[in-house]
Amino acid sequence: MAEERLEEFRLFIDGKPVDAASGRTFESMNPYTGRPWARLADGGPEDVDAAVGSARAAFDGEWGALTGFERAAVLRTCADAVAEHAERLALLEVRDSGKLLREMRGQLQALPLWFHYFAGLADKLEGRTVPPVNANYFGYTRREPVGVVAAITPWNSPLLLLTWKLAPALAAGNTVVAKPSEHSPASTVAFAEVLHEAGLPAGVLNVVTAWNRETGAALAGHRGVDKVAFTGSTATGVRVAQAAAANVNRVTLELGGKSPQIVFPDADLDAAANGLVAGVFAATGQTCMAGSRLIVHADVHDALVAKVAERARTIRLGDPTDPETEMGPVANRPQYEKVLGYLRGAQDEGATFACGGSPAELGGLFVQPTVVTGVGPEHTIVREEVFGPVLAAVTFTDEEEALKLANDTPYGLAGSVWTKDVHRAHRVAAKLRAGTVWINAYRVVAPNMPFGGFGSSGLGRENGIEAVNEYTETKSVWVELSGGTRDPFQLG
Repeated sequence: MAEERLEEFRLFIDGKPVDAASGRTFESMNPYTGRPWARLADGGPEDVDAAVGSARAAFDGEWGALTGFERAAVLRTCADAVAEHAERLALLEVRDSGKLLREMRGQLQALPLWFHYFAGLADKLEGRTVPPVNANYFGYTRREPVGVVAAITPWNSPLLLLTWKLAPALAAGNTVVAKPSEHSPASTVAFAEVLHEAGLPAGVLNVVTAWNRETGAALAGHRGVDKVAFTGSTATGVRVAQAAAANVNRVTLELGGKSPQIVFPDADLDAAANGLVAGVFAATGQTCMAGSRLIVHADVHDALVAKVAERARTIRLGDPTDPETEMGPVANRPQYEKVLGYLRGAQDEGATFACGGSPAELGGLFVQPTVVTGVGPEHTIVREEVFGPVLAAVTFTDEEEALKLANDTPYGLAGSVWTKDVHRAHRVAAKLRAGTVWINAYRVVAPNMPFGGFGSSGLGRENGIEAVNEYTETKSVWVELSGGTRDPFQLG
């Protein structure tokens, strides 16, 4: 049988594809087929230098000179280009990460909304006049871009999570160097090419792919970078923040989660079961916002677990490009082994499985959708982020206990409340320590709703007007009006 030809992806620096300075390459594995499908440039610190230099030149040059109205026009052409190329970009993501084509197609078709939304903010970055304390002075503020942004993204939904950084950063007038995960790098390179062809000037978005994680560390700690935006695990996020802090740079961190779904006895159990499936089995559970902790009233625990387990057993596993498939493989071998390790650990700690609990019969990197019962808040499977299709169920008897269980975590990314009682819904949502709370729903995002976490789930917010603030500096300007002089040894 003839050897399968691999697609080639080079670095994208200063508006053109280039080889890594070392000449090295690495292969990206398709988690469904188990075979390599693409060859990518293996960038190093010297390539990071070149990318940052290109971004700086663009910031100091053509891009930095544009008005907000002009940046908005470019962002709108980018939106149109993403819509035009959505199918190809979605397929690239599927081959890299094993995510469902039906999901990635939906994500790519939605991404233009982000560019249009932030285009609408690009010409509205206004300062304000400040009432004078001293009549001899007039004061005002300016909102200015931070400069060169390092965007470091994970292997799950790389283009969505890049866009959450890129669109507000560009709206504010910044330039970007992106470093995608070594496990799903190809779509980011293609994305940059699409945006450049649509009119994004050279150097405004540069992409460095690499197998060695030290390349990402070189970018996070680069002295030519002014801000770092990172999505990934909490442990890696801490290291990224430390590298950025060495240069006194700001960071936006969107990190891990162990999000609770609280189900009260009056909830619509069919709707709650559907929400639980959406929250933890969609995307094979490989999402930071996964609703992986079911906190359910003891009176409805058995009925709800039975409904979820019944649906979980019928979830169609298989080819991610098949429109009938509902769950694909785990995205890479290390994550697959990690998920199975958590399942073995749960069993060792005395947990039971209402369904699943082992690899799927398909082989490869498939794990059965799993519902874990017989556990409490002290169990590892309840406390630690699995990042796989695993739901752990814990019971409560009253609202106070439900909130105590829900907030008993270092994380605080998301959560949900399932109840027909409108008073309880808002009361509990207000007391949940989480950046996003859904009421009778789960896993819904939009460009105009802020997203981010409390505690170990991160710093800062993506999406919404708040996101643009993350990519600007506030400058205070004082204007002396009298033309006179004052005592130089007195303040003000």
